[in-house]
Amino acid sequence: MEYKILKSKFFLYVTEFFAGVSVMAVELGASRLLAPYFSSSQIVWTIIIGTIMIAMALGNLYGGRAADKNPDPARLYRRILIAAVWIAAIPVLGKYIILGITGLLIFSVSTNFLVIAAFASCMLIFVFPLFLLGTVTPSLVKAAVDSLDDSGRTVGRLGACNTVGSILGTFLPTFVTIPAVGTAVTFLIFSGILLLIGLAFFLSAKKGLRTVIVCLLLFILCLVFGRSTAFAFWEEDLSYEGESVYNYLQVKEDERKVILSTNVLFGVQSVKMKDEGLTGLYYDYALAAPVMAGKEAPSVLVLGNGTGTYARQCLRYFPGSSAEGVEIDGRITDLAWEYFDMPEAVKVTEYDGRAFLQAVDTKYDVILVDAYQDITIPFQMSSVEFFTMAREHLSEGGVMVVNMNMHSDGEGSINEYLCDTIASVFPWVATVDVPGSTNRELFASAERDVTELLEEGRARLEDPELDALAVRVAGGLEPYSGGGRILTDDKAPVEVLGMRVIDRLIAEELAWYRGVYEREGLRGILDDFT
Repeated sequence: MEYKILKSKFFLYVTEFFAGVSVMAVELGASRLLAPYFSSSQIVWTIIIGTIMIAMALGNLYGGRAADKNPDPARLYRRILIAAVWIAAIPVLGKYIILGITGLLIFSVSTNFLVIAAFASCMLIFVFPLFLLGTVTPSLVKAAVDSLDDSGRTVGRLGACNTVGSILGTFLPTFVTIPAVGTAVTFLIFSGILLLIGLAFFLSAKKGLRTVIVCLLLFILCLVFGRSTAFAFWEEDLSYEGESVYNYLQVKEDERKVILSTNVLFGVQSVKMKDEGLTGLYYDYALAAPVMAGKEAPSVLVLGNGTGTYARQCLRYFPGSSAEGVEIDGRITDLAWEYFDMPEAVKVTEYDGRAFLQAVDTKYDVILVDAYQDITIPFQMSSVEFFTMAREHLSEGGVMVVNMNMHSDGEGSINEYLCDTIASVFPWVATVDVPGSTNRELFASAERDVTELLEEGRARLEDPELDALAVRVAGGLEPYSGGGRILTDDKAPVEVLGMRVIDRLIAEELAWYRGVYEREGLRGILDDFT
């Protein structure tokens, strides 16, 4: 059967173009949907890309066989309509599917929980619509090629349309739709484009109207219920929830504090105490670095400023000091002004921490490296080259402090790699665990033993609260002797090393929940959450 809309082949090229756009948009949307629950690490990206490649490959195979068996283009455009509706449903159902899969795996998975949960979620949510979109190219080739004489040119044009569409689908979500309207609406926008293509075909052909009506009604339902950006849908008291180019962002407030998190299920990235006192978190222990530096008014650089927790504390506990922050996510800095009362004296540069050090010649008395993103540290800020650069930006007597986000011991742990790497650059290194958290602080000096520097600095302290803190840090500070596990720009497997630690922490937590389930059943777990 011939269709008027396909006679010029223009509509076929348009279909190929927007199929390419939508595949990449869904891939990038997938990363933002999964990130608040599983992080945005290279491992999660690998799962996303691998899953999508599987779906596209299967779609190509099926699409080619289906086109040879029955070349009617109406079958393709019906698949496009179904894919459009499925993609539109992702904002409505995706977060519930993720949490449902996570809940089920609690009882069946002991190791590699995060990887398995992310892979299962990706398979269930994204494989089917991308499988359907994978059938587009072979089906269009069958419909577009008239003879062998022009087959190469036609296939080349289709491939070019798909590639150009993929390029557009890569840039639009990242730089336009996700920052402007969020992940949920991004899915709806690109599913709507696919829906319009399918509608145009069937309305022109004056057939399949029942399918069109059903898909249109389902899309409208998704449009109504899928516009919410609430990843943490069980939270009712969030002051802010939104997205930036880099992160999912959540601000929560209670009577004592305001906190920022970039992950739905765990983690505090920044905190502001309403009484302006100590936080009880790792930021407090990091205040030992200005004490070690021995300056009455130290200059402080924070790489990974967040909402300015550490900078604010340095200004409060060391009067006359200066604090400068580097934060790659400008939206986080906006939140710092809006919700966290970041002092105007804190100069913040929107830039990558390492790139900032490369661009300036300024030296600082204290440099805090607090670069964890979600649950991983950027590899370029974990290498010997980076820490060499940090040492060069310390003034005489200066101290570097590094927040290591996860307790991890034993041979080959991520902390051992980080400590060995830093010890290859700084001759004096010591670490201290932060009680009640998974954080470990590392202090490094190029000139003197940091334990001695802390003792000398305590003698000059007049603030009893700060002195008591310094006593606690000194009591847990352990000198570190470097080994041979060095991270470099060429080889820094921080994602794999970090995932091992996360896997162990999750396994310990899951073992506890399994114990509750065995003793008290499902009611016990529900009571724990409530």
